[in-house]
Amino acid sequence: MGSSCPKLAVLIGDCRMRKFCCVLLALLPMSAFAYPIDVTKKIDGVSIDYTASDVDGDISSIQLNNYGTQDAVCSVIFTNGPEAPRRRTVTVPAGKSTNTTVKFNRAIIKMRIALTCAPK
Repeated sequence: MGSSCPKLAVLIGDCRMRKFCCVLLALLPMSAFAYPIDVTKKIDGVSIDYTASDVDGDISSIQLNNYGTQDAVCSVIFTNGPEAPRRRTVTVPAGKSTNTTVKFNRAIIKMRIALTCAPK
């Protein structure tokens, strides 16, 4: 038996259960901030691709990749329930990529992202 557990036979089961619960609690934060992300896009005249991701429980991010030959201007609106939507406007040079991140005051339950891109 482990040296951190009492030697009494009655308490051995409780000690193992306590260790098991501690392991489960330690694994909980790894999946705590996963939330669904819905992206609606309106891309006119440019070759833009995106990858949306959850960074933390209250932070969301989108990576924009421009595969075209001309620069693009993109407007990204992040919406998280009752909080005011956050707007980010970015320029994505031709053949490059950029990241846009937003932090909310509350934990994100479901992220909605509206992406609009056009030539610069």
